[in-house]
Amino acid sequence: MTSTSAAFSALAPYGWDESWAEAFAPFEADGLLPGRVVRVDRGQCDVVTADGTVRADTEFVVPRDPMKVVCTGDWVAVDPGGDPRYVRAYLPRRTAFVRSTSSKRSEGQILAANVDHAVVAVSLAVELDLGRVERFLALAWESGAQPVVVLTKADLVPDPVTLAHLVQDVETSAPGVPVLTVSALHGDGLDVLVALVGSGTSVLLGQSGAGKSTLANALVGADVMEVQAARDVDGKGRHTTTTRNLLALPSGGVLIDTPGLRGVGLFDAETGVGQVFTEIEELAGRCRFHDCAHESEPGCAVRSAVDNGELPQRRLESYRKLLRENQWIVAKTDARLRAEIKKDWKRKGAEGKAAMEAKRGRWS
Repeated sequence: MTSTSAAFSALAPYGWDESWAEAFAPFEADGLLPGRVVRVDRGQCDVVTADGTVRADTEFVVPRDPMKVVCTGDWVAVDPGGDPRYVRAYLPRRTAFVRSTSSKRSEGQILAANVDHAVVAVSLAVELDLGRVERFLALAWESGAQPVVVLTKADLVPDPVTLAHLVQDVETSAPGVPVLTVSALHGDGLDVLVALVGSGTSVLLGQSGAGKSTLANALVGADVMEVQAARDVDGKGRHTTTTRNLLALPSGGVLIDTPGLRGVGLFDAETGVGQVFTEIEELAGRCRFHDCAHESEPGCAVRSAVDNGELPQRRLESYRKLLRENQWIVAKTDARLRAEIKKDWKRKGAEGKAAMEAKRGRWS
């Protein structure tokens, strides 16, 4: 068996295909082995190869740009032998799920690479936070993956009418996104999810306590991830999963399980925000002014839709919030955009001052 055919045989369950083989050809000529990163931990990673899973050091791939570090889901070129082995390079990513870090330097953090489906787990054991769902979906769309919302712990909502209303609320907040209800405890709804993630790579996202590890175990068909109970007081869980792990699914496809995310900061995700709020973007195209802020401008189709009940006020406020946050993140590294934002602030300030003076004139 040639090294190429051996790689296809061993790595096909992890997503290896002709395109990856073509991209790897220059590294194969150098005698390196292809593999997929299944776990990263403190400068080292576990890589599945035709020789089995090996431990490799990422010392040779340590750029200053945090967006270029090796992450779970990467396809890499590793040394064929040695102790330790080293990752020499990673192949160009097809997609990347990125969030902003808590750093004041406005850096991005890659959570998973080469993902086809972004599965957002949302617990029905607590009150729905639709704004957070929209935030996850914006990042998912921006990554290039197809988002899917999975409402977990559906067994805790026995009333079908209540459950239907909850699903409808999420569907309104997730246009163009499949919304599934699942009870991993009883297996309800899992067949649909298994079919959906049965090809390609899926990343499992959500807050601690959303039931991600239970869901991962149900999809894998074994207790591969530790599970802890959520707190009764608020439904939140502890970080059961502490690293991002790539798992092969028995029905096909692979799953990347991630730690619970407390912070989900946007990182240059304007396109993703637009896809989450497609109805607002479409309405904005009908506004009288192309730079309409959808506040008090005449001929604003967005405000008109809010006033007549077609568009929930909450959706508009969430849209504005995510756009402002994303603009601020981008502006930290874009001097031109910072200047435009300051100019816009000054213009609005002057308009507000003029309006107040006009009111005083009428009162005097």
